[in-house]
Amino acid sequence: MSIALGLLIVRLVVGLIFAGHGSQKLFGWFGGHGPKGTGGWMESIGIKPGVPMAVAAGLMELIGGLLLAAGLFTPVAAALIVLTMIGAIATVHGKNGFWVTSGGIEYNVILIAIAVGVALTGAGAYSLDALIR
Repeated sequence: MSIALGLLIVRLVVGLIFAGHGSQKLFGWFGGHGPKGTGGWMESIGIKPGVPMAVAAGLMELIGGLLLAAGLFTPVAAALIVLTMIGAIATVHGKNGFWVTSGGIEYNVILIAIAVGVALTGAGAYSLDALIR
């Protein structure tokens, strides 16, 4: 039971934070800038076309986060999260080194490890994956 509860806590926290980031990009919620604002920032760092890329990133974060939180299609959720973080590393954080205090990849690597770890372990007993199995 403690393993299942631990997986639930990890999935909920990481998944809902990802969904929140996606909502910032897609809807401007939680202090976000929506597709236009996020797209403008993306274009300013060389990611073009900005608005479609912002929408794509937002959808990956929102869908991946909600799936992870629910424990539904967990390998798909993990893949969306990993792809999003690889994109963030390649376009924003990679040039800043490792540590997050310098804007580096540390946080992205942690999120990749969590997503892959949950996908390899399984979502646990308190998940929709377990319910539909």
